[in-house]
Amino acid sequence: MGNKYAKLSKDSAAVLLIDHQSGLISLVQDFSPGEFKNNVLALADCAKYFKLPTILTTSFESGPNGPLVPELKETFADAPYIPRPGQINAWDNEDFVKAVKDTGCTQLIMAGVVTEVCVAFPALSAIEAGYDVFVVTDASGTFNEVTRHAAWARMAAAGVQLMNWFGVACELHRDWRNDIEGLGNLFSNHIPNYRNLITSYLAKVEGK
Repeated sequence: MGNKYAKLSKDSAAVLLIDHQSGLISLVQDFSPGEFKNNVLALADCAKYFKLPTILTTSFESGPNGPLVPELKETFADAPYIPRPGQINAWDNEDFVKAVKDTGCTQLIMAGVVTEVCVAFPALSAIEAGYDVFVVTDASGTFNEVTRHAAWARMAAAGVQLMNWFGVACELHRDWRNDIEGLGNLFSNHIPNYRNLITSYLAKVEGK
């Protein structure tokens, strides 16, 4: 008997974007730079589209990890932003945990750099604290595929659900009839082939 299927709900979920910093992102080798940036921004667009509470955090910005990538700061100008002075595990930072609790959400959608540290540590800590945790695999990056799979296995064994940003969007949306063009446009902005699909659909609809 496996774990119960806990569906993501836009009424219960918050997004935690952890350590997407200019220095750390240079370590990501399990995705191409362009692909990884697209995935991170796609997740950010999902958070905005579904109006999910979003928290940004960085680790030791003044050191080699560098500042948060500017696109995320621009997208979430009003979101809680926690620059951690040194804690490697974001969950060890009281301000970060308070910001998470203040959302009132029971489901946490996490992504970050690097997967086995900046994502896995708070994901495991949040599971321990009683949250449902969903890690966005393609908006989290690390050194290589061996490291990636070890991190995924560790998190999955603890009850973390592993998803990609597209799966997150579809599970939150539930039903295409809720907003065909809105979600279709979000997908089209990040999946080139989807642009062809939605263009064909809209042409058909407008031709009726």
